[in-house]
Amino acid sequence: MKKILFLTFLFLSISGYSQNIRFSGIVADANAVGLEMANVMAVNQSTKAMDSYAITDDKGRFQLSLKANTVYKIKVSYIGYQAKEVDVQTQSENMVQTLVLEQGVDLDQVEIVQEMPVSIKGDTIVYNADSFKTGTERKLEDVLKKLPGVEVNADGQIEVEGKKVQKLMVEGKDFFDGDTKLGVKNIPADAIDKVQVLRNYNEIGALKGLENNEENVAMNIKLKDGKKNFWFGDMSAGIGIGHEDSRYIVNPKLFYYNPKYSINLISNFNNIGELPLTIQDYFKFTGGFRGMMQKGGSSFNVSSNDLGIAMLRNNRAKEIETKFGATNFSYNVTKKWSLSGFAILSSSETDLETRSRSTILETGVRQKNEEIAHQKSNLGLFKFSSSYKPNTKLQFDYDVLMKQSKQDENNNLLREFTVNDVTSAEDIYTKKKQNPTSINQNASLYYTANDKNVFAFEMQHLYQDEDPFYNANLMTQPFALSGYVENQDRNNLNQSRFVKTNKLDAKLDYYYMVTPKSNINVTLGNTNSHQNFNSSIFQILDNGNKNNLEAPENNNKVSYDFNDAFLGLHYKFLTGKFTFTPGFSTHYYTMDNAQLGTNYKQNFSKILPDFYALYQIKKSETLTYTFALTNNFTDINNLAMGNVLSGYSSLYNGNRFLENSTSQSHSLRYFKYSMYNLENIFANISYSKVTDAVKSRIVFDNVNQTLAPYNSNLADETIAANGAYGRSFLRYYKASAGIGFNWSKFNNIQNGNVRTQESIMQNYTLKASTNYRDLPNLEVGYNFVINDYAGSKFFTDRPFAKVDYYFLDSFSFVAEYEFYHYYNSSKTVENEYDFLNASLIYQKKDSKFEYKIGATNLLNTRSLNDDSFNQYRTTTSQYRVQPRYLILTLKYNL
Repeated sequence: MKKILFLTFLFLSISGYSQNIRFSGIVADANAVGLEMANVMAVNQSTKAMDSYAITDDKGRFQLSLKANTVYKIKVSYIGYQAKEVDVQTQSENMVQTLVLEQGVDLDQVEIVQEMPVSIKGDTIVYNADSFKTGTERKLEDVLKKLPGVEVNADGQIEVEGKKVQKLMVEGKDFFDGDTKLGVKNIPADAIDKVQVLRNYNEIGALKGLENNEENVAMNIKLKDGKKNFWFGDMSAGIGIGHEDSRYIVNPKLFYYNPKYSINLISNFNNIGELPLTIQDYFKFTGGFRGMMQKGGSSFNVSSNDLGIAMLRNNRAKEIETKFGATNFSYNVTKKWSLSGFAILSSSETDLETRSRSTILETGVRQKNEEIAHQKSNLGLFKFSSSYKPNTKLQFDYDVLMKQSKQDENNNLLREFTVNDVTSAEDIYTKKKQNPTSINQNASLYYTANDKNVFAFEMQHLYQDEDPFYNANLMTQPFALSGYVENQDRNNLNQSRFVKTNKLDAKLDYYYMVTPKSNINVTLGNTNSHQNFNSSIFQILDNGNKNNLEAPENNNKVSYDFNDAFLGLHYKFLTGKFTFTPGFSTHYYTMDNAQLGTNYKQNFSKILPDFYALYQIKKSETLTYTFALTNNFTDINNLAMGNVLSGYSSLYNGNRFLENSTSQSHSLRYFKYSMYNLENIFANISYSKVTDAVKSRIVFDNVNQTLAPYNSNLADETIAANGAYGRSFLRYYKASAGIGFNWSKFNNIQNGNVRTQESIMQNYTLKASTNYRDLPNLEVGYNFVINDYAGSKFFTDRPFAKVDYYFLDSFSFVAEYEFYHYYNSSKTVENEYDFLNASLIYQKKDSKFEYKIGATNLLNTRSLNDDSFNQYRTTTSQYRVQPRYLILTLKYNL
């Protein structure tokens, strides 16, 4: 904690390093009307450097932070007006001045706008990257974190003004479409010229303005001229020093861009814990596929049959070895036809060591686990896309995304559990294997007949094949199963599952422009899904023989057909500062579930309304409200009535008679972005209520549990709220505050009793940073997390700091520190730990070679903590992490 206080003091000291005065005023036309979005910059006449800049607000106001007693040239530009320059001699006091522009074309203003660190052109914000670089940046992530209004989280997800960036492009070409992590972690900082934030983004030009795109954000990276038509990138290799274990990293990256084609090659081989693609990244990687049925009013999500193979927390584990390779390409066959795609291969081996304590909320049974796991994961992602635009009226797109993985986990576990103050223990061994494959195809046709009539046809097909295998070897018999041979020395249970899905979504949208400010949208759509589920349980006896548990309740052979045919109608209109889109969809559902020699069929109709409203308070200030009523349908996994082993202490039985649940959701979002004082504010609150939710009826037998789904007549509810305030000021400083809140209420039946449980999660963050060119830069912050699970509270205090300094025109020093204080309300669980990473880089100006010594986990912290809640139990865990590494790296820049 003393380190944090010291860094904070140093931060405040540097903040007051120089005396500045405020130069403010108004940019107006000849009629004294303020001009919004005018560019104002101050050029120091002694250094010829730009010391400050501003963009006027809706009243034409601006303010600059200038050095006292200095001569400046104030440059002003505005589209359609002649640029203006004014010489100003600052004094020791603040100054106010009105700057009047004359109408007329001035070609020089184009150059002035390009020099601006930030400029706004319609829905596009353009950041000049060099204006924010200090010399220590090595990749896109380092640059983005210094831009006002832009954040990058620990998972590599970019957020602009509180909205997630959905697409990352380089020179207008998709960069591994569907995820921003590979871009922010690998694109070299020295190649970046401009960062363009594309608000209200719609990649289908024909639909822009017809749909509500206010929440859609994309980002395009413009390269420096010297990086176009040439190969660029770097090749680096490093070895561990100062410890017994052999540590290494090899990380070549190559990029090529020209107007006709582009190629990106990224690879990474290491055993120091760097994970270019985690298992979480793999499962969330969409490949850019759009949620084409979002307006449909129905939700039929195909669930995953993964076996719960442990995922890394914070990408840290006892041991991680990774091999990664990826390539991304785009090729313009003609001016009308373009091809693109990517291939990603990742292989990793991971050792996990975890200690956990859990309490079953219903019975109070306590359990302690000591667990050692070894994982092997091979992941593959492949995408190919084609886009054909013969003219401005017609566009045809085709995409195919294939995901394939092979995962294995061997787990050794010592379990202790206490029932009525009597403690028992046993050792458990489990094995998990799965090789899922999915192929997602999308075909889209967009046709603009004329200014009033637009047609859009979209079709998407999903094929998914899963084959998880689970083995549990226990001392005690966990469940009473028909045909089970008892009194064995070990209880060796096995289950194989095969789940196959074919799902086809298709819809036709017709847009009719009633007036320039209103349109009618008619949607005709259909969702059809066919699934097969096949599972069986068998026992391996002590003598090695296989005992098939052939009783019907131990086997599943199920097929399930689901169909949703719907017609939707929406009317979008603008009036003054308001945009309204009321609408509804009417559905006819049919379902057929075949198992146990019989069919169970359902069919019914439903009308589902939705509503969207936008209040455009100012050009960069909005208030948005959305409402939707949605029918949610389960897939085959909850319908299979035979026994399914979902864990060594958990048995699951489906329910073929399940019905759909209905959810209503409301959300209200406020957003404001001001270039006048470089502040951004966003706040969002949402409420959802689910009736007839599919819940679990659970029976506990000591530490073992049996679950079965049912439709609850008690509603589940959730309230989520989050907000942030950020501001960049005096050009050199950036500060932000954020808050997150989530309240949830769940209902279940536990041991025959209806139980209602609540959870409250709170997250608070404060952060401030500097952005000097010639002084050390600091970022200091504090994060406080409260997790309240059914009355069990867990707290995490996390102050953090980062320092980076570019000095002597050759050296870059970066250090990051995090301190964790983790504890529960009774202090029966408490741990303190911290992490310090640092690196020193030497690279002579204009040299292609870079030398780096980097240290990971300098304080040699050995474990971390976290907690979780799953409606039935609370769990707190402690897990081992990799020790301290010192790596010497040599990099060659192309």
